[in-house]
Amino acid sequence: MEIFYVILSFIIGTIFGSFYNVVGYRLPKNESIVFPASHCPNCNHKLGTLELIPVFSYIFQKGKCRNCKQKISLFYPIFEMFTGIVFLLCYIIFGLSTDIIIPLTFASMLIIIMISDYNYMIINDSVLLGFGILLILEVMVIYGPIVFLKHVLAAVLAFFTMWGLKKLGDFLFKRESMGGGDIKLMGIIGFVLGYPMALLSIFIGSIIALPISLITIKKNSDHIIPFGPFLALAAIIIILSKFDFDVIANILN
Repeated sequence: MEIFYVILSFIIGTIFGSFYNVVGYRLPKNESIVFPASHCPNCNHKLGTLELIPVFSYIFQKGKCRNCKQKISLFYPIFEMFTGIVFLLCYIIFGLSTDIIIPLTFASMLIIIMISDYNYMIINDSVLLGFGILLILEVMVIYGPIVFLKHVLAAVLAFFTMWGLKKLGDFLFKRESMGGGDIKLMGIIGFVLGYPMALLSIFIGSIIALPISLITIKKNSDHIIPFGPFLALAAIIIILSKFDFDVIANILN
C-alpha cells in the first residue's frame, strides 16, 4: 500500500506540474490559464487527451508536435517530472498529515515562479498574493495566532533584508541588481521558513546560481540572470530537508 501512495503522489505531482507550466507561461503574458485549451504554440493545434499525459506524451511524440512536427521545449517535461518528484518527496518526508499542507502549497508557488521568472524574468504579483493568502490561512489554522505572529515578523525581516541587498547591489553595480518580485518572494520565504532559513536560502541560491551565471556571462556579458529560480530552488531544498536554525547550530558545534 505504501508504494501505491508513493507512485500516486508522483503521478499527481506531474499532473499539477503540467498545470503549473500553463500558469507559469501564460500569466506573464496576461493570458487566461483556462482558455484557450492547451495547444501547440506554433500551429495552434488543440492537444488531444493522449497529448496531455505529463512526461509520457513528450516521450511518445519524440519531443515534437503531432500536427506540425515542431520541436516541443524540453522545459515542459522537465518541470512536470520535477514537480512529480517534489510531491513524492513531500509525501515521503511529511506523510499524509497536516504537516504536508504548507510544504505542498509553498513548493507549488515556487515552481510556478521558477517557470515564469526563468522564461520572462517576471514574478507575478497575482501568484505571490494568491499563494501568500493561502499560506497565511494555513499557518493560522494549523499553528495558531501566536506562531502566526512569529512568522509575520520573520517575513518582515526577510523582506527588508532583501530590500537592503537590492539597494547595495544597485549602488555597487550602478544599475538595477534585483527585481521587486525577488524582494516580495523573500518576504513569503521568510514567512514560511523563518528568518534564519530565509537567509540560508539566499546563500544556497547564490551558490547554485554562481556557476550558471559565470558560464552565461562568458557567452554574453550583457545577459541578465534572474535570481528568482535559484532562490525558489534553494527554498524547496530547505523545506524538504526540514532544516531549521537549531539543526544548523548543532552541526556547526
